[in-house]
Amino acid sequence: MINTGQIILILLNGVTTGMLLFLLASGLILILGVMGIVNMSHGAFFLLSGYISIAIASATDNFLIAVLGGTAAIVILGILVERFLLRRVPGGVDAQVLLTFAFVYIIADFSRGVWGGYPQGLHAPAILAGSVKIPGVFMTFPIYRLSIVVFGLIIAVALWLFLEKTRFGAIIRAGVDDREMVMGIGINIKMLFTAVFALGSLLVGLAGALGAPIMPVYPGQDWNILLLGMIVLVVGGASIRGALLGSLIIGLADNIGKFMLPQLAMFLLFGIMALILALKPQGLFR
Repeated sequence: MINTGQIILILLNGVTTGMLLFLLASGLILILGVMGIVNMSHGAFFLLSGYISIAIASATDNFLIAVLGGTAAIVILGILVERFLLRRVPGGVDAQVLLTFAFVYIIADFSRGVWGGYPQGLHAPAILAGSVKIPGVFMTFPIYRLSIVVFGLIIAVALWLFLEKTRFGAIIRAGVDDREMVMGIGINIKMLFTAVFALGSLLVGLAGALGAPIMPVYPGQDWNILLLGMIVLVVGGASIRGALLGSLIIGLADNIGKFMLPQLAMFLLFGIMALILALKPQGLFR
């Protein structure tokens, strides 16, 4: 029999997972919306950011430096991939998707060769290492997980303000609606693509680094997290609002399914996706 405390814990864990998925999915949506690329290496970037953050933390014993270092490494990698590889690949979107797909295997083999095949984790910073009591029940919840929820909400608001209230955000939205018009008024579309890919890489790098204390980093995590990100994209739709709502839905469904029906957890996720596709093929938010 599930008690109230367990229900609250499941919901809180689901929201925490949802916020990490939001960081991942929002970067995926930005790259898809502006560049027209379904970045198959997004999950591999998540994995690599986690491994690099763990390595830096082991060397410096500093969580902040580890997160910044892991995120910066992914941003630099993203810029290099877009500037020197994606931009030079002929054949349009299909060839670019295949190229990013290849990076999944390259990064996976590199990570396995450097860090091995065993799951690894990152310790939360001392200031966020404790727990808080859940009011009304005799249970506690990690402060670090709550901080992820707060940080995710801050990022969501910041992204919305950036895209809706700034000049660069207007350029990005214009690039989604009419790429030729943006080029016609003299905006450097190549620099726009690089900036968007870097922003998407920044978001997934943050997700991988911040998620390392919650989700053990292991070979194969790249595919699992990419799959969840794609489901979020289908459920929420290609927008920041859709990414936030879809991430919360999938995060909650994933935790509820694993707790109540672990054998059918993936069935629940794909069932939600199938239902949304049947009722709203473009997602909850276009």
